[in-house]
Amino acid sequence: MALQLLASLRKQPPKKSAGIPPTQNDPDFVASVPAKLAEDEFLCMMQAGRYGTVAARPEKFSRHPQFREVCKAATEAIDDRFNLVPEGYASLAMSLNDEPGCEEVDHLVEPYLLARCCVTNAEFQMFVDCGGYQNLDLWDEEIWPHLIDFKDQTDESGPRWWRKGRHDQRRADHPVVGVCNYEAAAYARWAGYRLPTEPEWQMAASWRIRSAAHVSRRYPWGDALDVRHCNIWASGLGQTQPVTSFPGGCAPNGVLQLIGNVWEWTMSDFEIKAEEGRTVVGDMLMKSIRGGAFDTYFPWQATATFRSGAICLARSHNIGIRCAMDAPKE
Repeated sequence: MALQLLASLRKQPPKKSAGIPPTQNDPDFVASVPAKLAEDEFLCMMQAGRYGTVAARPEKFSRHPQFREVCKAATEAIDDRFNLVPEGYASLAMSLNDEPGCEEVDHLVEPYLLARCCVTNAEFQMFVDCGGYQNLDLWDEEIWPHLIDFKDQTDESGPRWWRKGRHDQRRADHPVVGVCNYEAAAYARWAGYRLPTEPEWQMAASWRIRSAAHVSRRYPWGDALDVRHCNIWASGLGQTQPVTSFPGGCAPNGVLQLIGNVWEWTMSDFEIKAEEGRTVVGDMLMKSIRGGAFDTYFPWQATATFRSGAICLARSHNIGIRCAMDAPKE
């Protein structure tokens, strides 16, 4: 019953094209052109956007003639794409309805780096083109039998609504969707990053930093909903937008679209309790998703603190990826 109630909270009223990605059955689909990747492994990693991998394991290529230049470029790329989230707190409501006085679990969040934007179709395309789905080292062994299911509309390896392993070029800068939690984690691992934990995500969106004020925001930009700052149902756009859209809705550190456009996978299991205090247990493992999406109808579901979850194998039209990194040690 509790899971049925949770599902009903996320159910959206009917609307033209609601729940159907624009690329599905679209006669105007424009397949992206494959990039010409360098044969040199080190240069190919850089070209593919695997900046975290280059920065984390440079010793393997220490004798490469362009070693210093490539490592420097990778570090600069990370600095450009990731922003620091300072130390702070996150209080996760543990009840299904999040009523006043409900049980909460407090988390101390250490400083970390969070991607300024969600992963785009063009960025995920590099993962596909570099054989990410075939590289078993990127996937937990228990997931190997499921890799055969991670296909696009033409039965090629790729996100659910791609075709022939290609994304729609018109949406190259839109967030990739149609990927499950395992695909999101594999991409992050391939690129040298990870998914954020749920407390980390909430800390970044609510900006409850360690200070005497103990201020917590309802939205990254403040406490009042402004549909000009995000892409939810009330914004009237009806589909995903480029990941750099809505700069007015960024968090204080410049991270964009923590609210709206697409829900974002986290690495945390989704744990919640029903009204009588029983832990809600589903048939399949669920991971936390946060932030709301372009088709989130109820504004209270698109806030810094609203919690929801999806089964790990869900390849939804409105869930995307945002990467994180541990903060450098001094």
